[in-house]
Amino acid sequence: MTKRLALSLTSLLALAACATAEQEVPVAVRIANATPAVNVTARGETTPVGTPNADAADDPAIWRNAADPAASLIVGTDKKAGLYVYGLDGKTRDFLDAGRVNNVDLRDGVAVNGQTGILVVASDRNDVANAKLALFRLDSMTAKLTALGKIDAGKGEAYGICLYKAPEATYAFIVLKDGTINQVALDASGATPTGRIVRTMKLGTQSEGCAVDDRTGILYVAEEDVGLWRFDARATGSATPTKIAAADGKNLVMDAEGVAIAPIGEKDGYVLVSSQGDNAYVAYRLSDDSYVGRFRVVDGAIGGSEETDGIELMLGDFGPAYPGGLFIAQDGHNAAAAQNFKLVAWDDIAKALGLPR
Repeated sequence: MTKRLALSLTSLLALAACATAEQEVPVAVRIANATPAVNVTARGETTPVGTPNADAADDPAIWRNAADPAASLIVGTDKKAGLYVYGLDGKTRDFLDAGRVNNVDLRDGVAVNGQTGILVVASDRNDVANAKLALFRLDSMTAKLTALGKIDAGKGEAYGICLYKAPEATYAFIVLKDGTINQVALDASGATPTGRIVRTMKLGTQSEGCAVDDRTGILYVAEEDVGLWRFDARATGSATPTKIAAADGKNLVMDAEGVAIAPIGEKDGYVLVSSQGDNAYVAYRLSDDSYVGRFRVVDGAIGGSEETDGIELMLGDFGPAYPGGLFIAQDGHNAAAAQNFKLVAWDDIAKALGLPR
């Protein structure tokens, strides 16, 4: 072996060791280096998903029952098996075998099979080379899901999904693993759903979590190793992103994962993102993108949440346990059981962060 080759191999091994060491920084060290976070505890949790000993539970969505808030429903993904429907008591109300569905979102008041109903859309990654949207109807009375069909959503592996109920149409934003974001106009009114890609946007690296503020038409997307971005969600809007926050190891510790919105008033509120690297969640103000604070869901009467992927948040009355709103976080380490979702009262988060309620 020549001296030059030996030096090259030594350099490569050193770089590999540095990369490995960076990836394996203990969580305790990442927490110590991050901006301090306040603690809250969960008031409820769901039954664990059916796939044990695996990274399986991933992303939740919330349907609020305005007539009977305590009877609201949660849809959650087991990304290796399908979709669950839970009650606010955490018990499983339904399971639909849908294969590898990663993220999920829903909108009420959408034309579904000839009537107004609840449309559920999941990012379907059963074919990693060809992304699809899997559409379902949620029956609020029976808590049952019915598969409607699938829609082509571009070349690449399907990852994130979020819906936008605009005045002219309902859109799905599907985030592909490479950072491509396709905006798909949906039509689920007939017997078979249809859709067409109306616009494509791009982030530079792996991305997943997203959420849309229906009031303002703004799309928020988490680029895992980079940070949180916003786009104009309107089909005719600019495709240029604006960075809200960097994954700097302080306020936001990579991976930046799930994204959720707490709308307040006509234009204000908060966007929350999962700071997966230090088991925390970060809030930014919608009106000016400013940093608001950080919190963790720690062990209490119910276990806390760690290494969270998907999150969801909806304000409003959800009954006695969640009178001001409901925050849901995937739990990556659910003791000895399979992964599940933790339910936290928004009032508890707002109080801990000193936010108006």
